[in-house]
Amino acid sequence: MRNPDAEPSARWVRHMRRGEWERAWRLSDLALASGRSDQRWSLPRHEQPIWDGTPLHGRHVLIRCYHGLGDTLQFIRYAPLVAAIAASVTVWAQPSLIPLLQSLPRVGRLLPLHDGVPDVSHDVDVEVMELPHVFRSTPDTLPSSVPYLHPPRRGRLPGGRPGLAVGLVWQAGGWDPRRSIPPALLVPLSSMPGIALHILQRGPALGEIPHGFGLPAGSDDVLEAASAMLDLDLVVTVDSMPAHLAGALGIPVWTLLQHDADWRWMEGRADSPWYPTMRLFRQPRPGDWADVVGQVRAALRRQVGGAGRRSPAASSRDGAGRSQP
Repeated sequence: MRNPDAEPSARWVRHMRRGEWERAWRLSDLALASGRSDQRWSLPRHEQPIWDGTPLHGRHVLIRCYHGLGDTLQFIRYAPLVAAIAASVTVWAQPSLIPLLQSLPRVGRLLPLHDGVPDVSHDVDVEVMELPHVFRSTPDTLPSSVPYLHPPRRGRLPGGRPGLAVGLVWQAGGWDPRRSIPPALLVPLSSMPGIALHILQRGPALGEIPHGFGLPAGSDDVLEAASAMLDLDLVVTVDSMPAHLAGALGIPVWTLLQHDADWRWMEGRADSPWYPTMRLFRQPRPGDWADVVGQVRAALRRQVGGAGRRSPAASSRDGAGRSQP
């Protein structure tokens, strides 16, 4: 019987979680050499390996954004690095992200992603999540300067009780429901002294929260949502797109993770090399969100107890987005 933990994909994930990224890239090199791309178009689009190993230097490069919105926001940081070595760069991105991605310096030409073929000539193409392999990034060398997205500041955060302005997201996308928190567990956060909750959650999940839990501050428009975040002191969110958005904006963000978290969050860490202003809260046991919420409440109490100091948002931005709340 084959051991699934010995499969190359499982070993790749294990290396990434442990911070052994160069060992993971060697596995990726072997996959490239094996000609895996011959069958790529038979896979679902988000699982298709795109890059065939062709160097990007001096080429006309197409960056395809085939994964989720959060994935694009996380890995689009590499587009300026591609632009620095390529003849030209075109980013084929989700239409809802394009207004925000336009704020990334040297992002290249932006085209809306659709189900057809890209109407642009190119010499080499690569999926946006393959770019860390292209640049052979490690936790110490990945481009981590924040903010790298720069939406306009609207100053339209709804008024409410005074206190630390905290944005909240409790439900992630439907493909992995383990990432979402039952909203009833979060109700105690709404009565914490010194905390003003602003609900960033969108969609049907809004109907699950009791009336008066917090003030609505989210938007289906990603650019507007990003602008609203700029007025917050802190974002508390499950592993979903808002976590990447807050991190890319250099806003203090607490990301709440299931026990078996995605490889990008590594293991045994309360911080992330991807986002200097991010703090990670992990389930100690599978499904134990109550413990995570307890950790968050305790951390918020400490944060409010330090009210004499500047807000985490102010200190983070004055420190080039690298301070931790």
